[in-house]
Amino acid sequence: MEERVLFKKGKQREFLDEVLVRLHCVSLRSLLQIGFAISYAQLKNYYSERRLLPRNFFEELLYLSKINLEPLHIEFIS
Repeated sequence: MEERVLFKKGKQREFLDEVLVRLHCVSLRSLLQIGFAISYAQLKNYYSERRLLPRNFFEELLYLSKINLEPLHIEFIS
């Protein structure tokens, strides 16, 4: 089973908002134009915090947006 990233409540959306700002994306849909292999519906579920981010997608977002992992206070769960 794929590892997921557990944020405190509200922080996953905050993280995705910061990614959008740093990557100069105007919307969630524009984030997908970068070339991620996920659907818009999945991305909306991550944004609304109905589903946890997969670790590999999270790490791609970290790398591209150059966000520092340290202050995020996250856990990786299976």
